[in-house]
Amino acid sequence: MRKLSNDELNRKSVTEFRASSKSPFVIVLDNIRSLNNVGSIFRTADAFIVESVYLCGITATPPHREIQKSALGATESVAWRYFDRTTEAVANLRESGFTIVSVEQAEGSVSLDTFTPEKGKKYALIFGHEVRGVSEEVVGMSDACIEIPQYGTKHSFNVAVSAGIVLWHLAHKINNII
Repeated sequence: MRKLSNDELNRKSVTEFRASSKSPFVIVLDNIRSLNNVGSIFRTADAFIVESVYLCGITATPPHREIQKSALGATESVAWRYFDRTTEAVANLRESGFTIVSVEQAEGSVSLDTFTPEKGKKYALIFGHEVRGVSEEVVGMSDACIEIPQYGTKHSFNVAVSAGIVLWHLAHKINNII
């Protein structure tokens, strides 16, 4: 066994990425304070070919040295938009036909392992502030809340880790039904 070289990975160029069909997901970042988390989420968005990342409120925007450290160029491939308020982003996405899904521990939330995206639907996946989570107002605007099952003493994952888990899981399910 050996590691594959970068040439053997057959990665898309930025131009090929932009021209390729995207997964039916937009990531919405609701007041994420860590620039490293923002960069990591861009990198995950690139890996799963998401349509766009919406940066809201205090969430920093590219170009920024601290975002680039963890994004490793993904801010060049993944489309993004900034909104002053997350509620504006959610309203915009709803008008565009997206199902709004907050990733949050909430009354009536559905466990990630039982949530199945529907073929032909587009999903806005909202990830919240590292301490406060998704705002109550945005949770109230959501069509659904999903939460990641956890078994230890902590009540949450790092937001970038959560984005990776959720996107991997939903991309896997989408790829199996399309």
